[in-house]
Amino acid sequence: MSAHKWTEADVPDQSGRIAIVTGSNTGLGFDTARVLAQRGAKVVMAVRDTAKGDAAAAQIRAATPAADVTVHRLDLGSLDSVRAAGAELAGAYPRIDLLINNAGVMYPPKQTTADGFELQFGTNHLGHFALTGLLLNNLLPVDGSRVVVVASIAHTIRAKIDFDDLQWERRRYERVASYGQSKLANLMFAYELQRRLAAAKAKTIAVAAHPGISATELVRHVPGSSLPGANTIYGLLFNTSELGALPTLRAATDPTVLGGQYYGPDGFRELRGYPKLVDSSRQSHDREIQQRLWAVSEELTGVTFPV
Repeated sequence: MSAHKWTEADVPDQSGRIAIVTGSNTGLGFDTARVLAQRGAKVVMAVRDTAKGDAAAAQIRAATPAADVTVHRLDLGSLDSVRAAGAELAGAYPRIDLLINNAGVMYPPKQTTADGFELQFGTNHLGHFALTGLLLNNLLPVDGSRVVVVASIAHTIRAKIDFDDLQWERRRYERVASYGQSKLANLMFAYELQRRLAAAKAKTIAVAAHPGISATELVRHVPGSSLPGANTIYGLLFNTSELGALPTLRAATDPTVLGGQYYGPDGFRELRGYPKLVDSSRQSHDREIQQRLWAVSEELTGVTFPV
């Protein structure tokens, strides 16, 4: 008898829950928001482009007329935007059940955020670090609340937290290694956050997930992605967005999930498939680096945590 494959049908009823999903106008974030809304959650789609967010919300409502979805502007590449969104969301939603840190950029040419951070590290890690710190007080009193950090198998690919040059100012820029650093930082943040939540005996847990490799808009900077036939090849090799969102959905909603766990696809090398509990690299569990990264992230963002 084969093991049960966890699917959208396994997402429990989410009625009464409030979920904030970053980067939810497209790809994995959209499918995460769609399923949560279908299951009754009030979903806040926190996106950089609100016109695209409104179109995505309309698409969800068209499929599920009772869906309760709202769109809120959030540019993770600007700490001013993160602070503004954090204050507005904290005021509008005194109770938050789920914060899903999904948004990301992957392999762009070298760029910096509005604050001068390397774009991938600044957006994928620092922006989400700051947003989580600004909203965490609204999750802490809520039974069953979760912070879900979307990581990547790329945390094992030429990845290292280079404290001497976090922003790639002294070295020749390598977009793959830079992305790997940002996703390693995501995991280390999730693990250190969980350790702090547990020490505070908080009701909130932190969980991580990765989608394998999914054929979403995120891969638009991958070499060859614009060539004829690329989408057909990606469809054969990669997870669909719907499948890619399942590890995040499981981390967010499966009642058996524990803080500090990491979910990813069950297929070959975790590239595609259905969600299961997976392991991350030995490096990602280095407590000393986790704590140093936390301190540096607080310093760079100016955001401190209540735990």
